Amino acid sequence: MNDAWLERWNDRYSKSGYAYGESPNEFFKEQVAHHKPGTILFPAEGEGRNAVYAARQGWKVSAFDISVAGQRKALQLAQHHQVSIDYQVGELQQMNYEAGQFDALGLVYAHFPPEIKSAYHQTLSNLIRVGGTIIFEAFSKKHLEYVMKNPVVGGPRDLASLFSIEEIQQDFSNYEIVQLEEKEIELQEGEFHNGLASVIRFVGRRKK
Repeated sequence: MNDAWLERWNDRYSKSGYAYGESPNEFFKEQVAHHKPGTILFPAEGEGRNAVYAARQGWKVSAFDISVAGQRKALQLAQHHQVSIDYQVGELQQMNYEAGQFDALGLVYAHFPPEIKSAYHQTLSNLIRVGGTIIFEAFSKKHLEYVMKNPVVGGPRDLASLFSIEEIQQDFSNYEIVQLEEKEIELQEGEFHNGLASVIRFVGRRKK
């Protein structure tokens, strides 16, 4: 990833407050409650709100992000809640995760650069054991209309960085679809996710 991308996230996470709040994403919170705690991975985890929540529920948590500032905030949040998370800094290809290592994958607003996002998804999908689960929420391609009307709702402003149902079906073709929908929701997550948004929600179970 280029330096501008890294600088953007370090800048956002270097503020005193939590950019997207300290509470977990509501869809993730709702879905993870249906699963017995095990091992879970959070790519592009930022300031750690979802990772720390999972750890509080008894999950063994791994996470990574390119931002040192994000890692620092995540570890502060974990310490505040008296839980432990394994949070590494770097890109996916620098991580030493193994195929089938995790029971679950939490992909919450993990918008990777367009040129690598599908390759990342396909690599990440193989880190989950057969029978394991993906919980995914991110902005849909329709969201571009929403962010143009209301910039404080957040999200990428280029179509290629946003998601479609068809892309998710293709990227995670080795998963049984438990839930897959495009939906309008109201976001209230910290400073940068506020207002009506269009998202893709996906829950999948690895079948091979």
